[in-house]
Amino acid sequence: MTSLEDHLRGHLDTLIAAGLSDDEAFLVAVKRLGSQQEIAREFARENSKRLWKQLVLGDESPARARTARDSVWAAIVFGILGGLLVRLPVWLAPESVDSAYFLNLGPLLFTAVVGYLLWRHRPSTAVTVAALAGLAAVTALAHLYPLSSDGDAFVTTALHLPVLAWLTVMLAYAGDRWRTTDGRMDAVRFTGEYVIYLVLLGIGGGILMAIVGLACGAAGLDPEAFLVQWMLPLGAGGAAVIAAWLVEAKQSVIENMAPVLAKVFTPLFALAFAILLVVVLASGDLAGLERDLLLVCNAILIIAIGLVLYSLTARGPMPHPRGSTGSRLALVTGALALDAIALVNVAIRIGDDGWTLNRVVILGLNLLLLANLAVTAWLLVRINRGAPGAAYRLERWQTGMLPAYGAWALVVIVALPPLLGAVE
Repeated sequence: MTSLEDHLRGHLDTLIAAGLSDDEAFLVAVKRLGSQQEIAREFARENSKRLWKQLVLGDESPARARTARDSVWAAIVFGILGGLLVRLPVWLAPESVDSAYFLNLGPLLFTAVVGYLLWRHRPSTAVTVAALAGLAAVTALAHLYPLSSDGDAFVTTALHLPVLAWLTVMLAYAGDRWRTTDGRMDAVRFTGEYVIYLVLLGIGGGILMAIVGLACGAAGLDPEAFLVQWMLPLGAGGAAVIAAWLVEAKQSVIENMAPVLAKVFTPLFALAFAILLVVVLASGDLAGLERDLLLVCNAILIIAIGLVLYSLTARGPMPHPRGSTGSRLALVTGALALDAIALVNVAIRIGDDGWTLNRVVILGLNLLLLANLAVTAWLLVRINRGAPGAAYRLERWQTGMLPAYGAWALVVIVALPPLLGAVE
C-alpha cells in the first residue's frame, strides 16, 4: 500500500471513529491531503485496479507499452507451461488418468497461474516463497493418505484441494498487501473477474473443439484421442493463465461490468433462495430433506457468499448508497434461513445414524457459513442505518474469513480422514 493511501486510510479511520459518516469522512480526508486532482493521479498510478486510471492518466507511455508486450509473451510462455502441466497425468498415469485429474486438479491448473502472477507483480521474497511453498504443500496433501478412488475421503479431499490452491493464487496476486483489507479485496475482485474470463474462454474452447470434431468426422477421422488427450488438457492449462492475463490487461472493461453483474445476479439469487425455501416448506418435512436437495442447498449457499464478496468489489472509495444493500440483505437473509434448515437436517442425521466423514464436512461448512452470514446480515443492517464505518467493516469481515475457509479445507484433508476411519 502506498504512503498516500496509508495517510488517507489513517484520516478515514480517525474521522469515522469521531462519528462522521463514510461520505463525510472521505471528503474531509481528501481535503486534508490536498489537491483532489493530484490525489486522483497518484491513486491511478499506484492502483491499476481503479477505473479512473484511464480517465486521468490518458495514453500509455512507451515504457508501459513495452511492459504490456512483455506481459503478453510471459502469458504465452506460462500458458504453454500450464498446458503441459495439465497434460502430465496423461503421460505419467495413463491407466488412472481420471482419478489423477480429480485429485490433482488444483495444483495442475493453478501452478502456472501462480508463476505468472509472481512474475507479473514481483512481490517480496517472503511472499514468493510462501506462494510456492503453499503450492508444493497442496500437491503433497493430495497424496498424504492412501485413498480409495470410490471412497468419501477421496471425494472430499479432491473438492477441498482447489480451495487451498486458489488461496495461493490470491496470495500471489495480492503480494505484500495480503495482510491488508484492500489487498485481500483486490484478490477477491481478481477472483470474480478471473471466473468471468475463464467461463468465456471455456465457451470459446468448447465451440472450437466441436468444430474440430465435426471437421475430423467429415474427413472420416476419429477425433476423440486428439480432443481428449491433447486439445482439452493443453487448452485448459493455457486458458487458466490467459484468463489471469486478461484480468490484468482488461481491468477497465470488467470493472464496468462488476456493478452490473452484482445488481443483476444478487436479486436473482435472492429469488432462487425464496424458491428453494418454498420447495422445502412444500415438502412438509423440514427435518427430513433428501440428500441431493441438501447438496444443492449447500452449493447455492457457497455461491451466495461468493456473490456477496464480488458485489463488495464493485464498491469504489466512496461507499454504496444505503438502498443498494437491500438486495444483498434479502440474499443473506434467505441464505441464513436455508443454512439453518440444512444444519437441522445434518444434526438429525448425525443423531440418528452417527458420525460419517461427509456429515462432519457438511456440518463444519454449514457452521462456518452460518457465522459468516449472521455477521454479514448484521453489518448490512448497520449500513442501511448509516452506521459510520459499517461498509469498511463488512469488507474487513468478509476478506478476513478467507483464511478460515482455508483452515477448514486443511482440517478436512489432513485431520478428518484418519479420525473417522476413512483412510485405507
